[in-house]
Amino acid sequence: MNENKTHKLLKIISELRDPISGCEWTKYQTSKSLIPFILEEAEEVNNAFNNKDHENLKEELGDLLLQIVLQSKIAQEKNLFSFDDVVDTLCEKLVRRHPYVFDKKRPHTIEEQREAYFRIKSLEKKN
Repeated sequence: MNENKTHKLLKIISELRDPISGCEWTKYQTSKSLIPFILEEAEEVNNAFNNKDHENLKEELGDLLLQIVLQSKIAQEKNLFSFDDVVDTLCEKLVRRHPYVFDKKRPHTIEEQREAYFRIKSLEKKN
């Protein structure tokens, strides 16, 4: 995602959550109150994909992204973590779980990568 577009999205969410001038519905939301919307949007992504409706899929992916950004903003307001932290954590996980691409850089089969991914994930969950 273009950094300017990400910044624009985060700015819009901040304005919607502004305690004084923001959107009343958006300001009211909590991490818990948004959970049904995350599930609904994930289902709508699935439906758009299954219907091969690419325009609707684009819109529904945006709606799902909105839920992630809202959750991150609420967490930031509580000094828990930020959207940047979510992105950093994801990037670190992707690099860690794909050693044949980012570390050992060698040809590998789908089966080898799958095995490595789940082995690494299992080790991470034990810690």
